[in-house]
Amino acid sequence: MTDGFVATAAPRLRKANLGTPDDEEIFASFDTRIIGRFLAFLKPHRALLFGAQSAVLVSSLTSVATPWIIGTVVNAAVARDVAGLQRLLIVFALLVVVNAASNFCDQWLTSRLAQRVIFDVRRGMFAHFQDVALTFMDKTHVGRIMSRLQGDVNALQEFLESSTGALGDFTTLFGYAVILLLMDWRLGALTLATIPALIAVRAVWLPYSKATFRRARDASSVANGALAENINGVRTVQETRREAMNFELYEEKARENFRAQCESAWLAQIMTPTVDILTGIAMACIIVVGGNEVLGGSLAVGVLVTFILSVQRFFEPVRLLSMQYTVMQRAMAAGHRIFEVLDVPVTISDKPGAVTLEDAPPTVEFDHVTFGYAPGRPILRDISLKVEPRQVVALVGPTGSGKTSITALVHRFYDTTEGRVVVGGHDVRDVTLDSLGKMVGMVLQEPFLFSGTIEENIRYNTLSATREEVVAAARAVSAHEFIERLPAGYDTPLGQRGRNLSVGQRQLLSFARALVANPRILILDEATANIDSFTEQAIQRALRVLFAGRTCLVIAHRLATVRDADQIIVLQGGRIIEQGPHEALMTLGGLYARLYASSHGSFDDLAEGAPQTT
Repeated sequence: MTDGFVATAAPRLRKANLGTPDDEEIFASFDTRIIGRFLAFLKPHRALLFGAQSAVLVSSLTSVATPWIIGTVVNAAVARDVAGLQRLLIVFALLVVVNAASNFCDQWLTSRLAQRVIFDVRRGMFAHFQDVALTFMDKTHVGRIMSRLQGDVNALQEFLESSTGALGDFTTLFGYAVILLLMDWRLGALTLATIPALIAVRAVWLPYSKATFRRARDASSVANGALAENINGVRTVQETRREAMNFELYEEKARENFRAQCESAWLAQIMTPTVDILTGIAMACIIVVGGNEVLGGSLAVGVLVTFILSVQRFFEPVRLLSMQYTVMQRAMAAGHRIFEVLDVPVTISDKPGAVTLEDAPPTVEFDHVTFGYAPGRPILRDISLKVEPRQVVALVGPTGSGKTSITALVHRFYDTTEGRVVVGGHDVRDVTLDSLGKMVGMVLQEPFLFSGTIEENIRYNTLSATREEVVAAARAVSAHEFIERLPAGYDTPLGQRGRNLSVGQRQLLSFARALVANPRILILDEATANIDSFTEQAIQRALRVLFAGRTCLVIAHRLATVRDADQIIVLQGGRIIEQGPHEALMTLGGLYARLYASSHGSFDDLAEGAPQTT
């Protein structure tokens, strides 16, 4: 289950749809709901936030006071007030030290705050992705998921690292405005007169920026998705020699992303020269008007110096706030997308009062089960079957007949549309997922090995297993010999998904992993499909060890591997059309007999026109 901080999130924004985000809603410039949910992540780090904000306030106030001190020093120098000049220089030195120290504290505390919040966000997203139902993962592009986990989180981090500066920028802007008006209200008003022009420019800039930032984010997501897909399927790409065509397709998406990002960067930076022009206009007005007043004796030199320095610094917060707005735009978009992920409902979870399968018998029963991956499109239709303790039951039939769906329902990767799946005498929806996972083990056709050593992969779901138990399991499935021939034996690190091993060797390791886990119900989903004939002989010997004392559900296209099963279930079109031991089914002369007699043919071709016997 996900950690508590995910549960503190505010009500859902809307029904999650990672594939087609609502652009107008996502790219709203400021969303109080998103801010509220950010605050839920900030709450555990209140002390850091308070420290960072305090430091930025001190830094802003000392920055505002600096031009005034310099102007006062100039006046003291002009008046030849040596004692006053010395005191002012000491005050100026202290201001510089305090400003430098507060700047350091602001940057350091803000960085730590951002890293801690991002750590919580990444952890929450990772935990949630592990809990969401496979129905969501089946229809969601991996590139979009990675875009959420990486690009959007990085955009949020950028905002957090600069967000405390916004308070300082507003403080600095307000402080300079007050100082300018207090020192000379006419020159101050002349300086502030440029603000309406800046507001008008921003009013024109804002609509274009929203649309541009939206296109840039979407283009980036599409390009990332294409890249992830091509990397994951690189073997197929090289096998079919699609490199040139895939490069052209990706180049088109990357070029569109390039254009969108360039346009976004241009709009993001256009406010900088605008502010510089306004700064120049204000500076020219101050020099002309203030210079004439100094020459006329109505304005002290130090005041003019203070105005010149303040005007230069007055527009700096305006420039920074313009950039900060761009960052906030990206953060709001990223926030919507991040919380879309956290809002994906966890449909497969423990119900209140769920029981554990500690001493339950290893039985499996399907009670009039109908199931489909999409509404109105059932894969299984009214399936009823029962597997007694320590029975070996084989599932056979044409491709798409529902064999794998049956095994997935036993492990509760999905919930049934109608009927119920009973394991150990309990509906799987009434038992804890942890106890179900310990009771039911699976070996898939394409074994998945993780980064780490061979020993770590064998004991992947049984961390308490000893080295001796790992070796014993490997010996039992005939994997010990090839492991010992590797340079580091059981400590040999595996490449990505174990690609430095053969398919057969990876499958042997998955058998050893299942044996170490010691489940009372074992599911083999085409586990011998990728094994060569020589290795299969060793696997058959290992299966006798693996099957001993366990209830087993076996899917196999090689019918010779399941002829000794206690019961064979023959599926076609999502229905059970035959069931019984091998001899009885051969005598029946139905689909199973056809498949067995023509074991080298295509199941799907044989199934066409096969009799729908029951």
